Amino acid sequence: MPRPVKWRKICRLPESNKFGPLDLDAKEENCVRMTVDEFETIRLIDLEGLTQEECAKQMNVARTTVQGIYAEARKKIAQSLVNGKVLVIEG
Repeated sequence: MPRPVKWRKICRLPESNKFGPLDLDAKEENCVRMTVDEFETIRLIDLEGLTQEECAKQMNVARTTVQGIYAEARKKIAQSLVNGKVLVIEG
């Protein structure tokens, strides 16, 4: 029997959901997709200066879950910057 879904708290949605090169259209092969919870971990840890443990409490998840979400979010940001792709925040 699978574990029940634990809902993650998201305090704020992004004002813009697309970032990237201005001259590039947002076709599927030119996009990197980031979830809202990945955006939230970046906002809380990098912008607000919270620790992963504090972020986990705010999002109502385990610290190890935040650690995984944060690592994946940073990887997607790096892919967007290094490969010149559009970063799309959704979900």
